[in-house]
Amino acid sequence: MSDEHNPGFNTNAVHAGYHAHSGPVNPPVEESSTYAFENCVDGADRFASRDKKGIYSRLSSPTVNALEKKIAKLEHGFGGIATASGMAAVSAVYFHFLDNESHVIATSSMYGPSRTILENSSFYKKWGVRATFLETSHVDNVRRAVQPNTKLIYIETPANPTLAITDISNVSALARKHGIPLVVDNTFCSPYLQNPLDWGADVVIHSMTKSIGGHANAVGGIIIAKTEKDYHDLRNVVTNTGGVLSPHDAVLFFNGVKTLGIRMDKMQESAKRIADFLANHEKIEWVIYPGHEDHPMHHLVGENRQMRGPGALISFGVRGGLVGAKTLLDNVKLNTLAVSLGGVESLMESPALMTHAGVPKFEREKAGIKDELVRCSVGIEDFEDLKADIEQALGKA
Repeated sequence: MSDEHNPGFNTNAVHAGYHAHSGPVNPPVEESSTYAFENCVDGADRFASRDKKGIYSRLSSPTVNALEKKIAKLEHGFGGIATASGMAAVSAVYFHFLDNESHVIATSSMYGPSRTILENSSFYKKWGVRATFLETSHVDNVRRAVQPNTKLIYIETPANPTLAITDISNVSALARKHGIPLVVDNTFCSPYLQNPLDWGADVVIHSMTKSIGGHANAVGGIIIAKTEKDYHDLRNVVTNTGGVLSPHDAVLFFNGVKTLGIRMDKMQESAKRIADFLANHEKIEWVIYPGHEDHPMHHLVGENRQMRGPGALISFGVRGGLVGAKTLLDNVKLNTLAVSLGGVESLMESPALMTHAGVPKFEREKAGIKDELVRCSVGIEDFEDLKADIEQALGKA
């Protein structure tokens, strides 16, 4: 392979970050909290290095470094910082960009805890941080919300669980005009379907627990920065506040992401068929799926567009409101009633009762999260089996 050749996504997913020419094919897990120095000069040199390699595992671990390099490559960023959870990544971003009396513009239907820590007085609110939550898919909403003290624009696209899509290019142009950093939660798409840094974002975050890991066997997050400065500043936040990923979890994510592309292809194939089935079912009020032409931002989905594919998440409303939704969820057998998404197993949940229960009902409904909404993350099971399971459960709704 020549130096000029640019490997494809699946090749990078397998080989980026660590490629064995001899020895173990996968990065070894180093079970050590600290590292010995050759002498005092060596120790001083390592502490002076911004990468802090081989000092103390909270600061750096070879296994974690390999994962960080892999995801940064897939997201086209300068560098990655792995965290102990997706919320540790969110919190590090808030901590880095916000200060006293800061204002944040954020997607209204963002992941519940990402929103509630901004609204809850025991977190950022007590320092005078205020947030405006709005439908960021309309850039004019964002433009009108900008204030002199706006220090961060934080978007999820697609949003959780309304699947509202924000045009990253439009919002990033507005952010640059006002000198405001733009952070994008790319968890729903994964690097396989969307690269926000290419569309103008400054920082991307993921809950690796979801699509990147893909097997519901580890909890972790990651931050990918576009610039060297943001990378080092954010790494300092994560290492100094202690929300780092363990080497044992890192190797699970390192191996899980290798199959991200082929998993996502299969999941999207089934999700499209499930969405079509639901759209024509008499007990379903409505279906939101980016792959359907009636999605208001469908023009951003497709080859060479912001989202290279529609993803594997579907949100739909069951007739009968919350009672209908609960009846469906209580009767699925193959689909698992559980939160999370992006894994090999199909999961269903009620945001009103579960992931967004901490958001006040009025605010939740204002953001489009209705009582009848069911969020479905389609896995890699056979379509006919998934369809049969949903059909039998809807028969009882």
